[in-house]
Amino acid sequence: MGQFPTVVHPEYKSRPDGATMKALAWFGTRDVRLIDAPIPDITEPDDVILKVTGTTICGSDLHLFNGEIAALQKGDILGHEFMGVVDKIGPNVTNLKVGQRVVSSFQIACGECDYCKKKLSSFCDRTNHSTLQNAMYGHRDAGFFGYSHFTGGFPGGQAEYVRVPKGNVNLLPIPDEVSDERALYLSDVLCTAYHCVMDTGVQEGDTVGVWGLGPIGLCASKFSQLKGAKRVICIDRVPERLKKAEELGFDTIDFSKHTDVVKRLQEICPGGLDVALDCGTFHQPKSMLHKIEKALMLETDVSEIVNEMIMSVKKGGRCGIIAAYVGYTNHFNIGALMEKGIRLIGNGQAPVHKWWNEILYDLIVPGKFDPTFMISHRVPLEDFPKLYEAFDKREGGVEKVFVETKFSNPPMPGCPTTTRVSEWANV
Repeated sequence: MGQFPTVVHPEYKSRPDGATMKALAWFGTRDVRLIDAPIPDITEPDDVILKVTGTTICGSDLHLFNGEIAALQKGDILGHEFMGVVDKIGPNVTNLKVGQRVVSSFQIACGECDYCKKKLSSFCDRTNHSTLQNAMYGHRDAGFFGYSHFTGGFPGGQAEYVRVPKGNVNLLPIPDEVSDERALYLSDVLCTAYHCVMDTGVQEGDTVGVWGLGPIGLCASKFSQLKGAKRVICIDRVPERLKKAEELGFDTIDFSKHTDVVKRLQEICPGGLDVALDCGTFHQPKSMLHKIEKALMLETDVSEIVNEMIMSVKKGGRCGIIAAYVGYTNHFNIGALMEKGIRLIGNGQAPVHKWWNEILYDLIVPGKFDPTFMISHRVPLEDFPKLYEAFDKREGGVEKVFVETKFSNPPMPGCPTTTRVSEWANV
């Protein structure tokens, strides 16, 4: 438990000429700002410096925005989903070259520990020095980009440049025929959704319930279908998300209208689900009891969705949790879990390295899966502060956004063109 020394460090050298870049930094709850930060330089021999050509905002970033993640410090650069062009390489990096297009995994893996050798990159023992995470969980996950000092304190990719430690391990070259819009989300969302489906064990003929229809939930629904699920039932309350799910051919439940989700599932799926996937979020309690307990800081996370899943699956059913729970919850239905013989699977942070080649070459390149269906907007880096506000309020139908920098390629045909947040959101 925490016995392994870290082999990378979050601090970086700046360029000798003192050049700066635009970057999005955290300064407090609901206070993110575009700042001028030093451009990183090669600091450790396995480093790669990227010019960022595409970045984005993830649903889990809202936990940072709303002050729900421990160990943030003022001035921390955010962002864990990004891709770019190699700008500089350290002396130990022999598998990449300057000018090459690459996507970065959101986690930082050493490539050498027992977990990394099994491609379980999110479990890396040697890239996160957080004593707080070790105390809470008994172990430490891998370091992550732009997600507080709880995950190592590494500056993130919502910026014009980013330093990628162990860049020889954590960057995936992208073939020329795959556009940035199709490649970017291999850094997190695609691998996270795919891991949820694979780790929970969706099989041919299964009936699958998916809670939460953000990009991860919709991708998990599509991946379940690709793995042979005979029926997918999607649960959410946001009209635009429900409509998108219906357009993709899935059944839906609007829990603002059907407040007893378990009862509704029993009506439309007699006998129960084979598999339930939690692709939602811990920070929006439904019931007054959980709202009060969260307000009084008597719990950090809410058990409502997990309880619904346990109640909705068949005896011996499988429940996978990919939603980003981080702490403690009350009123968990442990009795139903035991008595029904439920397999409750914490999927963990997705091991990107395990899946990104498979998704890229088996699904994206042959055209079996096109991730651009989830891109709702394209905005410039300068709009990041307003984008966080709009994303938090779900204004303008915002879902997955491609955020461009001065190094980005033009939009690919069929994808959103560049707009300003003020054009479509009241922020």
